[in-house]
Amino acid sequence: MTVSEVRILSVPGLPIIVPGDDLADLIRQAVEGAALDLQDGDIVVVTQKIVSKAEGCLVSLADVTPSPLAAQFARQWDKDARQVEVVLQASRRIVKMDRGVIIAETHHGFICANAGVDRSNMEGDVVAVLPPDPDASARAIRDRLREQMGVEVAVIVSDTFGRPWREGLVNVAIGLAGMQASVDYTGRTDAQGYELKVTALSVADELAAAAELVMNKLDNVPVAVIRGYDYPRGDGNLSQLIRDPERDLFR
Repeated sequence: MTVSEVRILSVPGLPIIVPGDDLADLIRQAVEGAALDLQDGDIVVVTQKIVSKAEGCLVSLADVTPSPLAAQFARQWDKDARQVEVVLQASRRIVKMDRGVIIAETHHGFICANAGVDRSNMEGDVVAVLPPDPDASARAIRDRLREQMGVEVAVIVSDTFGRPWREGLVNVAIGLAGMQASVDYTGRTDAQGYELKVTALSVADELAAAAELVMNKLDNVPVAVIRGYDYPRGDGNLSQLIRDPERDLFR
Protein backbone atom coordinates (compact mmCIF):
# COMPACT_ATOMS: atom_id res chain seq x y z
CA MET A 1 0.00 0.00 0.00
CA THR A 2 1.22 3.49 -0.83
CA VAL A 3 0.02 6.89 0.32
CA SER A 4 -1.33 9.10 -2.46
CA GLU A 5 -1.42 12.88 -2.37
CA VAL A 6 -3.13 15.43 -4.60
CA ARG A 7 -2.54 19.15 -4.09
CA ILE A 8 -4.92 21.95 -5.11
CA LEU A 9 -3.28 25.35 -5.43
CA SER A 10 -5.14 28.61 -5.91
CA VAL A 11 -3.73 31.12 -8.39
CA PRO A 12 -4.45 34.64 -7.10
CA GLY A 13 -3.51 37.88 -8.77
CA LEU A 14 -5.38 37.80 -12.07
CA PRO A 15 -6.76 41.18 -13.13
CA ILE A 16 -10.33 41.86 -14.24
CA ILE A 17 -10.54 40.14 -17.62
CA VAL A 18 -11.74 42.10 -20.65
CA PRO A 19 -12.44 40.99 -24.23
CA GLY A 20 -9.29 40.36 -26.22
CA ASP A 21 -7.09 39.55 -23.23
CA ASP A 22 -4.43 36.87 -23.70
CA LEU A 23 -5.80 34.66 -20.95
CA ALA A 24 -2.95 32.16 -20.98
CA ASP A 25 -0.38 34.95 -20.64
CA LEU A 26 -2.28 36.43 -17.70
CA ILE A 27 -2.40 32.99 -16.10
CA ARG A 28 1.35 32.64 -16.64
CA GLN A 29 1.98 36.01 -14.98
CA ALA A 30 -0.24 35.11 -12.02
CA VAL A 31 1.40 31.70 -11.62
CA GLU A 32 4.87 33.22 -11.67
CA GLY A 33 3.79 36.05 -9.36
CA ALA A 34 2.62 33.46 -6.83
CA ALA A 35 5.87 31.46 -7.21
CA LEU A 36 3.90 28.45 -8.45
CA ASP A 37 5.92 27.39 -11.49
CA LEU A 38 3.82 25.01 -13.55
CA GLN A 39 5.08 21.44 -13.84
CA ASP A 40 4.54 18.73 -16.43
CA GLY A 41 1.43 16.81 -15.46
CA ASP A 42 -0.29 19.69 -13.70
CA ILE A 43 -3.97 20.37 -14.38
CA VAL A 44 -4.98 24.01 -14.81
CA VAL A 45 -8.65 24.65 -14.02
CA VAL A 46 -10.07 27.91 -15.39
CA THR A 47 -13.55 29.24 -14.71
CA GLN A 48 -15.89 29.70 -17.64
CA LYS A 49 -16.56 33.33 -16.67
CA ILE A 50 -13.07 34.57 -17.47
CA VAL A 51 -12.93 32.48 -20.65
CA SER A 52 -16.20 34.04 -21.79
CA LYS A 53 -14.93 37.51 -20.95
CA ALA A 54 -11.63 37.05 -22.78
CA GLU A 55 -13.41 35.66 -25.84
CA GLY A 56 -16.00 38.43 -25.83
CA CYS A 57 -18.94 36.11 -25.13
CA LEU A 58 -20.90 38.95 -23.59
CA VAL A 59 -24.34 40.36 -24.33
CA SER A 60 -25.40 43.91 -23.55
CA LEU A 61 -28.97 43.76 -22.32
CA ALA A 62 -29.58 47.18 -23.83
CA ASP A 63 -29.39 45.52 -27.26
CA VAL A 64 -31.90 42.74 -26.47
CA THR A 65 -35.57 42.83 -27.49
CA PRO A 66 -37.57 40.31 -25.43
CA SER A 67 -39.87 37.89 -27.22
CA PRO A 68 -43.49 37.46 -26.03
CA LEU A 69 -42.50 34.25 -24.21
CA ALA A 70 -39.63 35.99 -22.40
CA ALA A 71 -41.84 38.95 -21.49
CA GLN A 72 -44.60 36.70 -20.13
CA PHE A 73 -42.21 34.60 -18.04
CA ALA A 74 -40.49 37.71 -16.71
CA ARG A 75 -43.78 39.30 -15.65
CA GLN A 76 -44.92 36.15 -13.92
CA TRP A 77 -41.73 35.66 -11.91
CA ASP A 78 -40.37 39.21 -11.60
CA LYS A 79 -37.38 38.63 -13.88
CA ASP A 80 -35.54 40.82 -16.38
CA ALA A 81 -37.23 39.97 -19.69
CA ARG A 82 -34.07 40.85 -21.60
CA GLN A 83 -32.01 38.32 -19.67
CA VAL A 84 -34.73 35.70 -20.09
CA GLU A 85 -34.57 36.30 -23.84
CA VAL A 86 -30.79 35.75 -23.84
CA VAL A 87 -31.39 32.43 -22.04
CA LEU A 88 -33.94 31.37 -24.65
CA GLN A 89 -31.59 32.26 -27.48
CA ALA A 90 -28.75 30.31 -25.84
CA SER A 91 -30.95 27.21 -25.58
CA ARG A 92 -31.31 24.32 -27.97
CA ARG A 93 -34.21 22.95 -25.91
CA ILE A 94 -36.15 24.12 -22.89
CA VAL A 95 -36.35 21.27 -20.40
CA LYS A 96 -38.55 23.07 -17.87
CA MET A 97 -39.73 26.58 -17.05
CA ASP A 98 -41.26 26.72 -13.59
CA ARG A 99 -41.13 28.73 -10.36
CA GLY A 100 -38.91 31.34 -11.96
CA VAL A 101 -36.29 28.82 -13.04
CA ILE A 102 -35.38 27.86 -16.59
CA ILE A 103 -33.65 24.50 -17.09
CA ALA A 104 -32.32 24.37 -20.62
CA GLU A 105 -30.19 22.29 -22.92
CA THR A 106 -27.51 24.49 -24.44
CA HIS A 107 -26.32 24.26 -28.01
CA HIS A 108 -23.32 22.32 -26.63
CA GLY A 109 -25.63 19.67 -25.13
CA PHE A 110 -25.23 20.75 -21.48
CA ILE A 111 -28.37 20.74 -19.36
CA CYS A 112 -28.25 23.45 -16.73
CA ALA A 113 -30.03 26.43 -15.24
CA ASN A 114 -30.46 29.43 -17.55
CA ALA A 115 -28.41 27.81 -20.34
CA GLY A 116 -25.28 28.98 -18.53
CA VAL A 117 -26.18 32.67 -18.92
CA ASP A 118 -24.72 34.51 -15.93
CA ARG A 119 -24.92 38.07 -14.61
CA SER A 120 -22.92 37.61 -11.41
CA ASN A 121 -19.67 39.58 -11.06
CA MET A 122 -20.35 41.37 -14.35
CA GLU A 123 -19.72 45.05 -14.82
CA GLY A 124 -22.66 47.08 -16.12
CA ASP A 125 -25.85 45.85 -17.79
CA VAL A 126 -24.13 42.84 -19.34
CA VAL A 127 -24.46 39.05 -19.10
CA ALA A 128 -21.94 36.38 -19.97
CA VAL A 129 -22.84 33.42 -22.17
CA LEU A 130 -20.94 30.17 -22.54
CA PRO A 131 -18.04 30.05 -25.03
CA PRO A 132 -19.16 28.52 -28.33
CA ASP A 133 -16.54 25.73 -28.11
CA PRO A 134 -15.16 25.28 -24.58
CA ASP A 135 -12.93 22.39 -25.69
CA ALA A 136 -11.27 24.72 -28.22
CA SER A 137 -10.92 27.34 -25.48
CA ALA A 138 -9.14 24.80 -23.27
CA ARG A 139 -6.87 23.73 -26.14
CA ALA A 140 -5.90 27.32 -26.90
CA ILE A 141 -4.92 27.96 -23.27
CA ARG A 142 -3.00 24.67 -23.10
CA ASP A 143 -1.11 25.33 -26.34
CA ARG A 144 -0.21 28.86 -25.26
CA LEU A 145 1.03 27.72 -21.84
CA ARG A 146 3.17 25.10 -23.55
CA GLU A 147 4.56 27.76 -25.88
CA GLN A 148 5.28 30.24 -23.09
CA MET A 149 6.36 27.96 -20.25
CA GLY A 150 7.49 24.75 -21.94
CA VAL A 151 5.22 22.52 -19.86
CA GLU A 152 2.75 19.77 -20.74
CA VAL A 153 -0.37 20.37 -18.71
CA ALA A 154 -4.05 19.54 -19.01
CA VAL A 155 -6.62 22.33 -18.97
CA ILE A 156 -10.21 22.19 -17.75
CA VAL A 157 -12.76 24.95 -18.28
CA SER A 158 -15.22 24.75 -15.38
CA ASP A 159 -18.67 26.11 -14.62
CA THR A 160 -21.06 25.87 -11.68
CA PHE A 161 -24.11 23.65 -12.14
CA GLY A 162 -26.95 22.60 -9.87
CA ARG A 163 -27.79 18.92 -9.43
CA PRO A 164 -31.08 17.02 -9.56
CA TRP A 165 -32.20 15.66 -6.18
CA ARG A 166 -29.42 17.41 -4.24
CA GLU A 167 -29.04 20.89 -2.80
CA GLY A 168 -25.93 22.93 -3.44
CA LEU A 169 -23.93 23.85 -6.52
CA VAL A 170 -20.88 21.99 -7.84
CA ASN A 171 -18.24 22.90 -10.35
CA VAL A 172 -18.19 20.66 -13.41
CA ALA A 173 -16.04 20.53 -16.53
CA ILE A 174 -17.50 22.09 -19.67
CA GLY A 175 -14.31 21.96 -21.74
CA LEU A 176 -10.98 20.17 -21.55
CA ALA A 177 -7.69 19.58 -23.31
CA GLY A 178 -4.79 17.21 -22.80
CA MET A 179 -6.75 14.55 -20.93
CA GLN A 180 -9.63 12.14 -21.23
CA ALA A 181 -12.88 13.13 -19.57
CA SER A 182 -13.39 9.84 -17.74
CA VAL A 183 -11.72 6.63 -16.60
CA ASP A 184 -13.59 3.47 -17.57
CA TYR A 185 -13.23 0.51 -15.23
CA THR A 186 -15.64 -1.70 -17.15
CA GLY A 187 -14.29 -5.23 -17.43
CA ARG A 188 -11.86 -4.93 -14.55
CA THR A 189 -12.27 -6.92 -11.34
CA ASP A 190 -12.61 -5.47 -7.86
CA ALA A 191 -10.88 -6.70 -4.69
CA GLN A 192 -13.49 -9.46 -4.28
CA GLY A 193 -13.05 -10.69 -7.83
CA TYR A 194 -16.30 -9.25 -9.23
CA GLU A 195 -16.17 -7.92 -12.77
CA LEU A 196 -17.23 -4.28 -13.04
CA LYS A 197 -19.97 -3.83 -15.63
CA VAL A 198 -20.72 -0.12 -15.87
CA THR A 199 -18.24 1.88 -13.81
CA ALA A 200 -16.83 4.98 -15.48
CA LEU A 201 -15.62 7.84 -13.30
CA SER A 202 -15.99 11.39 -14.60
CA VAL A 203 -12.55 12.52 -13.49
CA ALA A 204 -12.86 15.84 -15.35
CA ASP A 205 -15.89 16.74 -13.24
CA GLU A 206 -14.23 15.50 -10.05
CA LEU A 207 -11.18 17.65 -10.72
CA ALA A 208 -13.31 20.70 -11.53
CA ALA A 209 -15.25 20.24 -8.28
CA ALA A 210 -12.06 19.83 -6.26
CA ALA A 211 -10.56 22.99 -7.76
CA GLU A 212 -13.58 25.04 -6.70
CA LEU A 213 -12.61 24.51 -3.06
CA VAL A 214 -9.79 27.06 -3.48
CA MET A 215 -11.64 29.28 -5.99
CA ASN A 216 -13.60 31.41 -3.56
CA LYS A 217 -16.16 33.20 -5.72
CA LEU A 218 -15.94 36.29 -3.52
CA ASP A 219 -12.13 36.53 -3.71
CA ASN A 220 -11.66 36.73 -7.50
CA VAL A 221 -9.63 33.51 -7.80
CA PRO A 222 -10.75 32.06 -11.15
CA VAL A 223 -7.80 29.71 -11.70
CA ALA A 224 -6.43 26.75 -9.77
CA VAL A 225 -3.66 24.21 -10.34
CA ILE A 226 -4.10 20.56 -9.37
CA ARG A 227 -0.86 18.67 -8.84
CA GLY A 228 -0.16 15.02 -8.15
CA TYR A 229 -3.11 13.36 -9.88
CA ASP A 230 -2.18 10.88 -12.60
CA TYR A 231 -4.96 11.82 -14.99
CA PRO A 232 -5.68 9.85 -18.18
CA ARG A 233 -3.73 11.56 -20.96
CA GLY A 234 -5.19 12.02 -24.41
CA ASP A 235 -7.23 14.25 -26.68
CA GLY A 236 -10.48 14.07 -24.77
CA ASN A 237 -13.50 16.30 -25.12
CA LEU A 238 -16.69 17.04 -23.24
CA SER A 239 -18.86 15.07 -25.65
CA GLN A 240 -17.52 12.01 -23.78
CA LEU A 241 -19.61 13.10 -20.78
CA ILE A 242 -22.86 13.94 -22.55
CA ARG A 243 -25.21 10.96 -22.39
CA ASP A 244 -26.79 9.88 -25.66
CA PRO A 245 -30.53 10.68 -25.75
CA GLU A 246 -31.45 7.02 -26.31
CA ARG A 247 -29.65 6.12 -23.05
CA ASP A 248 -30.97 9.06 -21.05
CA LEU A 249 -33.77 7.89 -18.75
CA PHE A 250 -34.54 11.44 -17.60
CA ARG A 251 -35.59 12.97 -20.91
